[in-house]
Amino acid sequence: MNEILKDIKEQYQYNDWSQKIIFWNIGLFVLSLPFFYEFKLGFFSFPNFIALNSNPNQFLFFPWTLLSYAFFHSGLGHLLSNMFFLFFAGKLFFTFFNTKQFLTTYFLGAFFAGLIYILCMNVLGIENQLVGASAAILAVFFTVVFYSPLMIVRIPLIGFVKLWYIGAVLLGINLVYFAVENMGGNVAHLAGVLFAFINVESLKRGVDFSKWFDFSNKKKKSTFKKVYKNGSKPTVITKTESNNDLTQQKIDDILDKISKSGYESLTKEEKEFLFKINK
Repeated sequence: MNEILKDIKEQYQYNDWSQKIIFWNIGLFVLSLPFFYEFKLGFFSFPNFIALNSNPNQFLFFPWTLLSYAFFHSGLGHLLSNMFFLFFAGKLFFTFFNTKQFLTTYFLGAFFAGLIYILCMNVLGIENQLVGASAAILAVFFTVVFYSPLMIVRIPLIGFVKLWYIGAVLLGINLVYFAVENMGGNVAHLAGVLFAFINVESLKRGVDFSKWFDFSNKKKKSTFKKVYKNGSKPTVITKTESNNDLTQQKIDDILDKISKSGYESLTKEEKEFLFKINK
């Protein structure tokens, strides 16, 4: 049992943030079972302080549900399908973007989709609850689709296809089922796609939403000192230059190894090195 827990801890520690969020969703699903699952009736009954309620009075009283709804699911099938899709979408996303951009896309996508869901449900006069990570995941996935539509991906049992084909199929399914089944969920899904489009168009114009959440100190300390000698021109000595070159070379070697053999091919020392660099 200790070995299993240790392996889970290492997987969480060394994997990217898309997989960390998968851990969060699975953990919250397990925790929600004894509290919110109606075992006699066979379904979840989430309170309004967790699920996103389209009633403005409920929403205004529990504003954090604009994010919390994206971490709870209505059933095991709902959870597994979303987590498999998040794993796939996350791998694609990190081909082009960084961790901060992923977190910004996921959370802002969920937030934006939640607002559109409340607006549309009130226009239609429908009061309902929303749970599930689908809208946030679609925001992540379609950000890649709009950014690199011609990217070739391999689908099991199908083969190699262009990314926009997959996006077109998913978008078509949501449009077909919009007024037939799970209207509220499909509204949120389409809102997630819309956010992805806005996200990519903003990036093309030089606006990166992730920079809104950059609270680090803008003024970085200089990495060199100037040493002056009498009667000669000032000499600049860069202390960290050689160390930085070695570190960057090591990063390049590890990334090249990942691209050829996958993350699992890394040694424990290489994984720890990447983890320290990310921190």
